[in-house]
Amino acid sequence: MIEKVAWILSQDGRVLAARSRGKDAYYLPGGKPEPGETAHEALIREVREELGVELLPGTIAPAFRVRAPAHGAPDGSEVRMACYTAGHRGTPAPRSEIAELAWLTPGGHHPVSRATRAALDLLWATAG
Repeated sequence: MIEKVAWILSQDGRVLAARSRGKDAYYLPGGKPEPGETAHEALIREVREELGVELLPGTIAPAFRVRAPAHGAPDGSEVRMACYTAGHRGTPAPRSEIAELAWLTPGGHHPVSRATRAALDLLWATAG
């Protein structure tokens, strides 16, 4: 089981996603906690590294969890992703290993990981 944390930034019915260099799918910004790191600490660190924005710690709130087959991993590998909302300072821009950002919409055609698809389906089902 791969444990991940993800940030949900939703604006005007769109959700921010990132694609890493050399990867074929978009995912919600975030990543894996390092040993000894809390979920909130990992989320703050990963979003800063990937997007160059600062999450506001007092605004981090759990949204939901999803579980799905891991994208690009051996068969049987699964991701359990804890999704959070949070206020932020700064404008998201690709940093570190991120090649590009995209604003995803219902019915859009960007390829996404299965965990991201599960999260988007939940978000859009509750939004409309």
